[in-house]
Amino acid sequence: MSGYSGNSDTTAGGAHPGGARPGTAAEDDGLRRSLSFRDLVVYGLLFIAPMAPVGVFGTLDAKSHGAVALVYIIATIAMAFTAFSYAQMVKVAPRAGSVFAYARVGLGNGPGFIAGWMAMLDYLLIPAVAYLFSGIAMEALVPSVSRWVWTAIAVLVTTALNLWGVRAAARVGFLVLAMEIVVLLVFVVSAIVVLATDGAQRDWLSPLSGDGSQGAFALGAVVGAVSVAVLSYLGFDAIASFAEEVTGGSAKVARAVLCCLALAGVLFIAQTYLVALLEPMSSAQLAADPAKQGSAFYDATDSAVGDWLHDLVAVSKAIGAAFAALAGQAAAGRLLFAMARDRRLPGALSRTDSGTPRLALLCAAVVTLVAAVWAARRDDGMDHLVSVVNVGALTAFVLLHASVVGWFVVQREGGPVSWWRHLLVPVLGAAITIAVIVEAAGSAQVVGLIWFVVGLAVLVGQRTRRGQS
Repeated sequence: MSGYSGNSDTTAGGAHPGGARPGTAAEDDGLRRSLSFRDLVVYGLLFIAPMAPVGVFGTLDAKSHGAVALVYIIATIAMAFTAFSYAQMVKVAPRAGSVFAYARVGLGNGPGFIAGWMAMLDYLLIPAVAYLFSGIAMEALVPSVSRWVWTAIAVLVTTALNLWGVRAAARVGFLVLAMEIVVLLVFVVSAIVVLATDGAQRDWLSPLSGDGSQGAFALGAVVGAVSVAVLSYLGFDAIASFAEEVTGGSAKVARAVLCCLALAGVLFIAQTYLVALLEPMSSAQLAADPAKQGSAFYDATDSAVGDWLHDLVAVSKAIGAAFAALAGQAAAGRLLFAMARDRRLPGALSRTDSGTPRLALLCAAVVTLVAAVWAARRDDGMDHLVSVVNVGALTAFVLLHASVVGWFVVQREGGPVSWWRHLLVPVLGAAITIAVIVEAAGSAQVVGLIWFVVGLAVLVGQRTRRGQS
């Protein structure tokens, strides 16, 4: 039996593949346990963003023939497979590297490095997208200041909070998340009042069954929209990166991952159901006019409630996007720290200062700053960033599911095998994730493949150097 235990955060002995022992106290590696269950959920929801569907509502509505709430119901269930695999593996390897650590114990050093390498693409660039979104929103509110300036300010402010410490950042993040939830509640109450007084623009069941403007209900159209909707959930997995900084053990991290996904699913389903009922345009009209899809959520609230709600949501999204990036930057710093600690990246990145991996955080911040400001100075910058960020995370998810099978079924290290938890769930989760990768934009697939090949080259180079030493 290996030193890893599926039921404990401690080990009885045994060597970790990279020399570090899993499950030892976080303080041995320089990190401090200070986060509560609430802090973990805050980080997860900040990264996801409670109103993430705002920007993609019109696209999903057009793709699904109006069944946008059903799309998010299915997307939540689909992502639950991945959340469940995270919840299992965080108990096996409660390490800061998240999927990097899980793939190492379940599949070996090589696949572990590739999992971390692919996740790095996601963790470094998703914050850049969020910073850029914040800059665009602030420029719309204050046109006299260029979006790249707002973007840079957002990076500097949130980086300072992350350098201050994980606990301090979580406290400020909680206030921002509370603000976003309040704005969402204002929208929900306003929408219900309008629907009660003026009625719905579409049939009450149309967000679940389609509005009929593009013909009968089409399951294929809904599934196609789901492949886009699941991207709204990227970020809940970042919770696992704080496994060495939470009080109370890895079981708390597992619960937080599942809780965060469930909360996000409820929020997404509720808001898309309501805005679909307020939407004056049919899904067919949105499909025929792609230019209207990006602003469909705002247009629906403008026509039904008023401009004031539009502005309130816009301000909330501007601030919330910056703090989504804060959570993503924190997770990226932990991933770089973990890979450096296991000698897969320069060792200097594994240093900590007062329990905070400040050098790793600064490196992550520099990458996201350069990417975000570069994109902010281009008209097509958002399209370029969005097209590349998703494939990295999705590829890491596939390796996560494979790790569950590798650890519990192949190696038989987790005790008696549960065929539904250790085989059925991860296989279905991997199949869903692969389907989403296949549906991704061609440019995203190309960038993901290039990043994957570069990672293989780095891995081969590391092995060659070690063989010669």
